[in-house]
Amino acid sequence: MQTITLDVKGMTCGHCKMAVNGALTDLDGVQKVDVNLETGKVSVEFDSSKVSLEQMKEAVEDQGYDVA
Repeated sequence: MQTITLDVKGMTCGHCKMAVNGALTDLDGVQKVDVNLETGKVSVEFDSSKVSLEQMKEAVEDQGYDVA
């Protein structure tokens, strides 16, 4: 397992947090997601043999948020 921290722009509320969390946990290979609204940081624990950083970024961006 690997852990990465994504810098997500545009999250402002509980719905934002749930949308990002749901989009990432739906990906095969993602084990754990921790969204911090205050800092905009999203910690993701994942299996790199099943899911790529690009797929995770795309899942978040599909929800309407920017990944720095």
